[in-house]
Amino acid sequence: MKLYRFLTGPDDSSFCHKVTAALNKGWELHGSPTYAFNATTGEMQCGQAVTKTVHGKDYDSEMKLGEQ
Repeated sequence: MKLYRFLTGPDDSSFCHKVTAALNKGWELHGSPTYAFNATTGEMQCGQAVTKTVHGKDYDSEMKLGEQ
């Protein structure tokens, strides 16, 4: 099965750590990162899509994607 996640977070090191952790768990970058201003919080926000192929499992909408 192929999984997709869209990681988001503030424009700081915590976002970089979130993406790095996903990469080290076998996720791969998918497309370009995004960058947008959140007018409610007054902060810049980052986003990055990641995908992962998991063999031997079937997709279930109840699964926690980050734990795969």
